[in-house]
Amino acid sequence: MNDTMQRLSRTSQIIAMFARYRRAGIMTGFDLGELQEDDPADADADALAERFVSDLEAMGPAFVKLGQALSTRPDLVPASWIAALERIQDDATPAPVVDIEALLEAELGVRASKVFAEIDPQPMAAASLAQVHRAVLHDGRVVALKIQRPDVATTVRSDLDVLARLAGTADALTDAGRRLRLADWIAEFRKAMVNELDYRIEAENLDRFGRHLSGYELLRVPAPLWDYVTPRLLVMDWIDGINVTRITGLRRTELDTKPVTRQLLCAYLDQVFVHGDIHADPHPGNVLLCPDGRIALIDLGMVATIPPRQREHLLKLVFAAVDGRGEDVARELVVLGTRLEDFDEAAYVREISQVVARYSAATRRASEGRMVLDLVRRATECGLRTPPEISLLGKTLLNLERVVDALAPEVDVREQIESHLQSLMRDRMRKAFSPASLATEALELQELVRDAPRKLSDTLSLMAANRMQVRLAGLDDSRLMENLQKIANRIASAVVIAALLLSSTQLMRLDVGPRMLGYPALAVLMFIIAAVLGLVLVISALRYDRRARPQERSGSE
Repeated sequence: MNDTMQRLSRTSQIIAMFARYRRAGIMTGFDLGELQEDDPADADADALAERFVSDLEAMGPAFVKLGQALSTRPDLVPASWIAALERIQDDATPAPVVDIEALLEAELGVRASKVFAEIDPQPMAAASLAQVHRAVLHDGRVVALKIQRPDVATTVRSDLDVLARLAGTADALTDAGRRLRLADWIAEFRKAMVNELDYRIEAENLDRFGRHLSGYELLRVPAPLWDYVTPRLLVMDWIDGINVTRITGLRRTELDTKPVTRQLLCAYLDQVFVHGDIHADPHPGNVLLCPDGRIALIDLGMVATIPPRQREHLLKLVFAAVDGRGEDVARELVVLGTRLEDFDEAAYVREISQVVARYSAATRRASEGRMVLDLVRRATECGLRTPPEISLLGKTLLNLERVVDALAPEVDVREQIESHLQSLMRDRMRKAFSPASLATEALELQELVRDAPRKLSDTLSLMAANRMQVRLAGLDDSRLMENLQKIANRIASAVVIAALLLSSTQLMRLDVGPRMLGYPALAVLMFIIAAVLGLVLVISALRYDRRARPQERSGSE
């Protein structure tokens, strides 16, 4: 009972928070346009955005992460709020060393002093989910110790359950929910959060990214120490470095940062388009400049995976965008997205082409990340729901541009992206015409040629015998059959009600049997039953009948 009351209280608190900002367009797909620079409402909008960020921070770790995720979704929040959400803070008061040692003992099964010769009592970073300490093993190896806060997993999972229920309700009752599929997005966010709470998954991400980046000698990823990895504990190599956003101009003059910057750009593009990994928490704070001039990538708890086919279309989309081919960009977005019932294809192609043309013709340095996010906004306005991976890709490119500006402002991001994407396309073409690929295609063609005569003969035989049948799979379980059965039941109920009413009126004219209110009791009883059934039928129609869901079509249809 107490848990139920707490859950209801938390639900009402969350609803009240989002209700305060509904008119501003939070989670509604409303207000997708950019405010003009001279708009007098700018100051009020900025203040409201900052207040929203403060409320998210006060709500706890799940909502801090939700705010960071919202900063990658220009179709869910007003464009003018993205900057405020990017600055959301995930800071917390550090837990005492005594508590940390107790947690370590619970995770390792032995006293912390048995494993670590020294643990720095002052954490290097303290967030709402975990804190990181510098530690030294007994063999002298310096490591980073990431330990999860006690009971944080229970709190986060409880909040995620509430968000999932609210998103499902919004999808069922609101047009914005049906258009944007909030429940699907919250489900993906929930999966990413649950994965982030399991540090074994982050250790696997570190291992995988380390293997993928092994060909880039100027990049590094801390390696996990698997003997000391548990769901709530992650021990990895310690990396000395400073946040790239804190690099001074003097440091850039002392160190040639252009080679490492180019490698970082190429490595991120490879992660997305070759290996299918997108860092789901893209932030310049996760990129460190080491004393030896190398770049280190840290904090890989949230990583989104892109399947191969979607990866190919994303590659074509970005390549067409940086090349200024707006119609090709529009076509790839349609393939990746879902067309809603009000999808306006002519307006959509025009809007997308204008966005790409504007960025291509920009005289000053244009932002590819901002262009991708702008494409998502315009597509949403025209009735095309894009997958979240596109927004995440735009956010990643945007943060990469910030890293480049801090490391080597003279590097042309667009030129570097276009050059590397061209090399990726050439590699794809070479692989497509490799002996192994050609042999696979030849085997498939051979199978087609071998089976074609038999299948054609079977088809002609069925047609000659008048036994050709066409089946519509899933029709018996479809919404059409459900609605037809509902109509039939309503008609049958109405016939029964009408029969009862007619029978009662006929019986009322007779003077037989016991009487009630001056009429035959059987006639009155039949009339009451008919009235109750009719009232139930009307209430059922008014309460449960609703408009059909908007028809949606995936890009492949």
